[in-house]
Formats: sequence, structure tokens, C-alpha cells
Amino acid sequence: MSKEIISTPLAPQAIGTYSQAVKVDNTVYLSGQIPLDPATMQVVDGDIAVHIHRVFDNLKAVAAAAGGDLNDIVKLNVFLTDLANFPIVNEIMAEYFSQPYPARAAVGVAALPKGVDVEMDAIMVLESEYH
Repeated sequence: MSKEIISTPLAPQAIGTYSQAVKVDNTVYLSGQIPLDPATMQVVDGDIAVHIHRVFDNLKAVAAAAGGDLNDIVKLNVFLTDLANFPIVNEIMAEYFSQPYPARAAVGVAALPKGVDVEMDAIMVLESEYH
């Protein structure tokens, strides 16, 4: 088993004891992303749609640093403080992903880091070098 830590300045730096992503063989485990601007490490201004876009952009940056893209994601977990915002997630997700879509879970939570309204993490599988 090979284990590699993935890090990029194009996504927010870890705000705790975790890595942006960990690659084990051809599977990449992407840590939860919240709507932080990687340049300022502040929550972006705007509504839930702006926040969701920022989260997908952050995930996209980490996926790229690991050698893949969002369409390599096989499992996406979405955490929302208000599940009424789930239709907005679906609408925006269609701008970032194409079919076949990843498996997904949506979880309503009481609170998220820095008081944000959305967080997402993912599992990505990269094409093997031997295919």
C-alpha cells in the first residue's frame, strides 16, 4: 500500500489535524471542504449558491492536485445545516459533474465549522496507470 498526502494552495489549507486529501494506491480520500476562499482563508460572501460553488471549486482543486477531476469522484457526501437547500445543491452539482454521477449522501446537521451552511467530502478513484 502506498500512501501519499495531497496538498494544494489552490484550496483552503487544513484548519485542523487533517490533510486536504490522502491518496492510497489509486483511491483518493478528499477531506471535507467548506466555502473558504483559499487566498484569504475566510468564508466567501454570498448566499448558499455562492457557498456551494466555492465548495465544488475547492474539491475540484484538490482533485486536480491528486491527478484527477470531479468526474473521478465515486462517492460524494453533502452536509447541510438546512436540507431545504438540497435542490440548490442538485442544480449546481449538474454544472460540475456529468453522467454517470457519483454515489451520494445528503445529511442534515446542526452545525458546521466556522458557522457555514454546507460542507462536502468525497472519495475519488483514479484510472490505474496499467489500464
